[in-house]
Amino acid sequence: MSVSASRVSLLRWLRRQLRQPVALREHLEAAVQNDDPAEARKLVEQLDDFSDAQRRHVLALVDAWEDERASEGGATADGP
Repeated sequence: MSVSASRVSLLRWLRRQLRQPVALREHLEAAVQNDDPAEARKLVEQLDDFSDAQRRHVLALVDAWEDERASEGGATADGP
């Protein structure tokens, strides 16, 4: 399984911004590693340390990741 560019970007950003290995960051990294954008999105909403701009940036990366997954699979949730 290849790792998408958006997932790599998300992991790099998380590691830079969240230097302390807190449990929520570790869960978020695990969601990315396990290719689970829905779980990642849920965890991002729980992070209190993010500013609105940071949250928008991370959620945009999650959106890109979901788009990449949909295009790799040849279909979206709405159909082919």
